[in-house]
Amino acid sequence: MTNLLKRRTFLKGLGTTLSLPLLDIMQPQPGILSAATTAGKPPVRTAFIFFPNGVIGPSWFPTSAGADYEMPQSLKPLADLKSDINVISGLAQINARALGDGPGDHARCASVYLTSVHPTKTSGADIKAGISVDQVAAQQVGHKTRLPSLELGLTRGRNAGQCDSGYSCAYSSNVSWRSPSTPTSKEIVPKLAFERLFGGGAEREKERARHLKDRQSILDLVKHDADQLKKQLGKNDKRKIDEYFTSVREIEQRIERSTQHEKIKPPEMRLPDGIPTELQEHARLMYDILLLAFQTDSTRIATFMVGNAGSNRTYPMVGVNSGHHALSHHRNDEKKIADIQKIDEYLISQFGYFLKRLKATPEGNSNLLDNSMICYGSAIGDGNRHTHHDLPIILAGKGGGTIKTGFHHQVKTETPLANLYLSMLDRMGTDVTAFGDSTGRLSIIDS
Repeated sequence: MTNLLKRRTFLKGLGTTLSLPLLDIMQPQPGILSAATTAGKPPVRTAFIFFPNGVIGPSWFPTSAGADYEMPQSLKPLADLKSDINVISGLAQINARALGDGPGDHARCASVYLTSVHPTKTSGADIKAGISVDQVAAQQVGHKTRLPSLELGLTRGRNAGQCDSGYSCAYSSNVSWRSPSTPTSKEIVPKLAFERLFGGGAEREKERARHLKDRQSILDLVKHDADQLKKQLGKNDKRKIDEYFTSVREIEQRIERSTQHEKIKPPEMRLPDGIPTELQEHARLMYDILLLAFQTDSTRIATFMVGNAGSNRTYPMVGVNSGHHALSHHRNDEKKIADIQKIDEYLISQFGYFLKRLKATPEGNSNLLDNSMICYGSAIGDGNRHTHHDLPIILAGKGGGTIKTGFHHQVKTETPLANLYLSMLDRMGTDVTAFGDSTGRLSIIDS
């Protein structure tokens, strides 16, 4: 009888540890273990994705509730995934409102998105928000994986100085907060994010760097372990390992190409080292790294900031050459509204790329998307009016079979977004009875 591998099996090499995806050999076989055994059940992964500046509501929200809704224009890139997602309208982040503090809606939008706590208005060192939902989960269940959580982004931020009407830049640059006064910094360089997942200890970093400089792949460093492992595997598992290794190798090559491409650019462009010049390549690299993090069970909790709060990035790839934030104050100008809608749809298309890759990754008797909860949204609804109700929220994935998908849910106006987070925390295995300004759980998603 073939011996089962432990779920937390790694391949090791010089300064490198490579986690493995879920293989058949890691799962209980019929007749070998009790039906009540859960050792082979895939874990639930959770990611919270943030985008700035709100949306154009009429192009984002479906006009009818239930399963038979028509996909609106901005969500058209998710048409093939309709049965795998829930669109939720009516949710609010009340603590993102001024509540007597005046302007600063963008800073509050980011800092409140995952904390549901009104931040202290300050541009000094006395910042105070709340512990974010991802870090609540990381503190309770993060010990089950090598990394308690993973924080990614596309734009560098800073935690000092003023960025929005008297609010510290820390509020605009972070959605993950380890404590009320400590934001969890995100990684925006694909190579560094990749090495955080698969790199070794600091004591071997110099030696490992020399090998990487010689263009030795991480897969080369763990080749001996990999060869020994393959001797134990059946045909299906060998296929899974080969597909996984191909994904790892491809990301390494893409990072290398991006880095080399930047090196030949004119010096006066002052490009950040290691960051792809094209937004789509950058975004997809980070999404792919997030997929690998979940596939290998390196972490089960992640955040991803598509842009910092109030981002004024341009999107020439879809014909939008004006800044995102500036356009969001459209004052009902039809051209500006059309441009914002193009941005909304473009960002959704990148999100759709990630979801499709999750769905195409088999795991156990299902796939990685089925075993995940991916929350995509913002704490600003209408960027023109700086509203913090009727937020644009999508919840993708079935949460390991605990979430019924394929619906547009219209919840009661002013329902706290924290109610959704409380329901997600349950599925992450935490013991939490309340979160932020929650008033209960969002039972509409229950399977």
